[in-house]
Amino acid sequence: MGREIRLIETRDVDGLDRHIPRIVSDGELYDPELDRFFVELPLNGTRSPHSLRAIGYDIVVWVRFLDQARGKTIWLVSHEDIVAFHGARRRGVASHRISASSWNRSVASLGKLYRWGVEQGLIANSPFRHRQVWRRGFGGRRAAHEDRNMAYEPSSAVFQPRFVSLETYRLFNRVGLRGLTLTGHERHGARDRNGLRNALFADLLVSTGLRLEEAGSLLACDLPKLGASDGSQRQTRFDLPPSISKGNRGRTILIPQRIIARLYDYIDIERSRAASKFKARSKALQISRPMLVERSTNDPHTVRLPDGSTVRTDRFTPEERLRLVFCREGIPEAPAALWLSEVGQPVRSNSWEAIFLRASRRCQNAGLDIRISPHQLRHTFAVHMLAMLIEQQIRHTKPDASGMEAYRQLLSDPLQQVQRLLGHASIATTYVYLDQIAAQADTVDTAVERLLSALTEDAIL
Repeated sequence: MGREIRLIETRDVDGLDRHIPRIVSDGELYDPELDRFFVELPLNGTRSPHSLRAIGYDIVVWVRFLDQARGKTIWLVSHEDIVAFHGARRRGVASHRISASSWNRSVASLGKLYRWGVEQGLIANSPFRHRQVWRRGFGGRRAAHEDRNMAYEPSSAVFQPRFVSLETYRLFNRVGLRGLTLTGHERHGARDRNGLRNALFADLLVSTGLRLEEAGSLLACDLPKLGASDGSQRQTRFDLPPSISKGNRGRTILIPQRIIARLYDYIDIERSRAASKFKARSKALQISRPMLVERSTNDPHTVRLPDGSTVRTDRFTPEERLRLVFCREGIPEAPAALWLSEVGQPVRSNSWEAIFLRASRRCQNAGLDIRISPHQLRHTFAVHMLAMLIEQQIRHTKPDASGMEAYRQLLSDPLQQVQRLLGHASIATTYVYLDQIAAQADTVDTAVERLLSALTEDAIL
């Protein structure tokens, strides 16, 4: 029987290093040099907890293969081992065969590992074979590009963002999340006790394009102030802290005033009730590694640590935010997190995933073929927002615009606006939503007809 080789996703440390994975064999560290590779990943361009975890899993699969099928360790490998690994992962039995895109991700992770190993003198040569790729350089001249790993495979998989119609979302919100009937009435014994909170969370995602981790790690003190009650302000600009956004880039989003008003109602009623239960039952002891802090009297976005130092809340990572507990005179009062469970515990990302899965099952039990995940609501926001912005742009396109100028007016500004709202580093990522606009043909067709009617009237005149 072989060794038990497994990945430990986190480390028992504070700060960003907590998310650096490690591989153990029979409970002991598998290889100290491999562990050093993981520790140095943030210095080598891999900082996202999700990316760190993905690389960890890619490498642990490779380590198990070497140990069980080849009888080797990670630094004593050759190209023949890569060939055998490809045969097992890409040409083996169907039940164990992975896709080309999954294989390419594995190649990227292992390529990063062995480039580092060569630099550190742990291995003479990478087990991968490379070929030099030439690309056009400055002034039209050819320039040598980084050697390309020949193990990469052409992938036919094209990213297709899954989104839903607004009517489908309304049904999911009503029947799935709130547990009501198709007509919106209460169903005896089926209403979700946290249905209003869950429905509000979903409305926040679909109306802002926030990622699950971004919305889920908001603090109650993060919320912007409610605007004027006369309805003159429909949306509020909110600066998302860089520490909770992908790539630590931060961005400005728009939150509808109606959502903000409902969020404050949730804080005053449902969240307040949960916080009271938290304080009464000393639930702080059940939070893993709680960070006890006190509110600052001068700045709602600053907290005081037990050692007397002060820290702005926008410095805390999503994981740290769910550990923050406000205290008064050393007595825990309530978590700082916006979203709390019935007994006052912060709601974590995996809990939101389970809530959406349960809501999808509830829809299916009601005869509705609806399955929605939190990330689908981000795609839904993107597609519908882009369709509406294009429609608006069509209305304001100059009738005499033609060729590339008309194309720029129609697409450039809407794409850039959606790119900024979603926080995409490259507009090329936002382009994928253009293909989905066809599903909004009724919206765009109406706008086009309006434009054509205006142009026809001008021609008649």
